Amino acid sequence: MAPLTDCLTRRILGEIIVIEIQNLTKYYGDLRAVDGISFTVERGEILGFLGPNAAGKTTTMRVIAGYLPATSGSVSVAGFDVFKNGLEVKRQIGYLPENPPLYLDMRVFDYLRFVAVIKGVSSREVNSEVERVTDKLALSEVLDKQIAQLSKGFKQRVGLAQALLNNPPVLILDEPTIGLDPKQIIEVRELIKSFGQDHTVILSTHILPEVSMTCNRVIIINEGRLVAVDTPENLTARLKGSESILLEVEGPSEEVIQTIRQIPRIRSVASLSAKKSNVSKYTVEAEVGADIRKEIAAAIVRHNWGLLELKTESLSLEKIFLQLTTREEGN
Repeated sequence: MAPLTDCLTRRILGEIIVIEIQNLTKYYGDLRAVDGISFTVERGEILGFLGPNAAGKTTTMRVIAGYLPATSGSVSVAGFDVFKNGLEVKRQIGYLPENPPLYLDMRVFDYLRFVAVIKGVSSREVNSEVERVTDKLALSEVLDKQIAQLSKGFKQRVGLAQALLNNPPVLILDEPTIGLDPKQIIEVRELIKSFGQDHTVILSTHILPEVSMTCNRVIIINEGRLVAVDTPENLTARLKGSESILLEVEGPSEEVIQTIRQIPRIRSVASLSAKKSNVSKYTVEAEVGADIRKEIAAAIVRHNWGLLELKTESLSLEKIFLQLTTREEGN
């Protein structure tokens, strides 16, 4: 019965939950870098991993990848225990550390062939596998160049290419856009979004808009402890005490405020500084879940005022991050 149970567990983990972490703790001497964190990652997810410097992000990613042992807790990847089946786990993972593991004196083509062989790609398929990842990452024009001669952007692409060799189901990317210019960041961001079609991705980054634009779900870690695990949208809903609307109206400010305050489910109306005569911006706070934009627009039209802008305001990921980490530090 035990082998059947193990087989069933492995199938469930491998097909639905690709990564499972339970009570992971890691000490460096007396320093507790990771403090009993638990989370799962499902197949096809792109998970954003956020936290201040020294929060425990890189340590967690290295434990998942099998580069560091844990002090306690359990980690499984595709149904394999990281601590008992380390070699098998490494076969499931493509890992890009913050500093790509490149041999600068090698040509791009030779380096990728070398990594493919190390990863167990058969000799008959090495060239086709290198061609697959170089096409995906647009590296064909630099295959014959020495890695040391490449720009930062191309070096990062080569690092991503080595992670993709042998088509691992899991990609762990630690700060993949660090040091890139804005154009390169956009290109790498689009590549990472495309990876989600075939891989489960954990992405660590300090660039918060990158998470909003790329990731399905967010983990925020602070001082080694898990602060939040959710979608950016759900985090916004949890932290906001009201729905925010930004409004710009051409009309008498006091009358505009009094009229909007009479609309049901409105909590508050505040006038911002006027842009020009008789035109003001307002922030309107309504009950959570209340979409009262139609009622606001109708009230303004009834008074023949000019409605210049009406939009909901979301809580940015930066504000979410600051609220959660500051709250944690304050406790």
